[in-house]
Amino acid sequence: MKRRDFLKVGALSALALLGMGEVWRSDAQAASAGAVKLPSGRKIDIHAHAMLPAYTEGLKKLGIDPLAEEGFPLPQWSAEAHLAFMAEAGIDYTVLSLATPHIYNGDEALTCEVARQINEEMATLCRQYPDKFGFVATVPFPSIDGSLQEIAYAMDKLGALGVKVPSNARGIYLGDERWEEIYAELNRRRALTIIHPSPAPQLPRQGTVTGKVMALYEYPADTTRAMVNLLASGMLARYPQVRVVVPHCGSFLPYMKQRAKAMFQMLAGMKMMEPVDMEQSIGSLYFDLAGDPTPDALPMLLQITDQAHILYGSDYPYVPARALLGKKTALDQELARRGWLEQVYCQNSQRLIH
Repeated sequence: MKRRDFLKVGALSALALLGMGEVWRSDAQAASAGAVKLPSGRKIDIHAHAMLPAYTEGLKKLGIDPLAEEGFPLPQWSAEAHLAFMAEAGIDYTVLSLATPHIYNGDEALTCEVARQINEEMATLCRQYPDKFGFVATVPFPSIDGSLQEIAYAMDKLGALGVKVPSNARGIYLGDERWEEIYAELNRRRALTIIHPSPAPQLPRQGTVTGKVMALYEYPADTTRAMVNLLASGMLARYPQVRVVVPHCGSFLPYMKQRAKAMFQMLAGMKMMEPVDMEQSIGSLYFDLAGDPTPDALPMLLQITDQAHILYGSDYPYVPARALLGKKTALDQELARRGWLEQVYCQNSQRLIH
């Protein structure tokens, strides 16, 4: 990354932190309205990350620079800090997944090696805290054979709860025919499959803030691109046992559903694609609430799903604990108002990981 670009990123990061100051203040006001009593069941966070040495060192081996690719440095993480956040937030169990950047650099053998190291280190952490942490496996896609081998090893030998898949790997998106064999295996296993955004390989990096800090726009944009492609492919219908979790309140899918449904019908009528049962396919999806679910995103999400398919997700440590606690206070109050605390924090996630 050039020095001037690094300074720009630093300035943007500073602005982001100033914005978080506003979040903290508004969330503190929400907290002052009164704490909500959480349900007594096991409360699960389905969307959180661990920055383990196998990942950070693996990125170096692969020549991948997170700051250059994402416009934001990897956050600091430790098991002790994460457990402290969970205790304060009232979370009993967290499903850890790899974040972004995705680990592929074109060298399949090295990518497979790094994926194995990450999964083994994740498994070691979860064995140290079996009542607190579980994980979903990292796969070295687009290595198909390597991904199939890692799914089997991680789930059968290491105790992975499922897999994490990127929205794209070097431009190969979910729904691409190269995912077919992997989805067939995930279907056979009824595997929990957590999607995480991965920025598109070609972006307008200059002259637009969305091309500098990926979390601002490109994360939800690429998740949506991947989901529209996955829906169009018919894979969700062909492999209905795959239990898919879409991140960040569904990203832009609540807006895209009706537009895509109409376009799919038109394209199918023109014999440009196979017909898709949009209602059935979207109805099979689960959605986590990582990001900013209140006051706007949750009502939008409810246009395409129901409370039985919504899961709590914190996105720790990408959002500081202090800000997350404020956001969670506002969310708790909204869920309590709707009578959904038990479903969103306990029941829905428990169905997926057991």
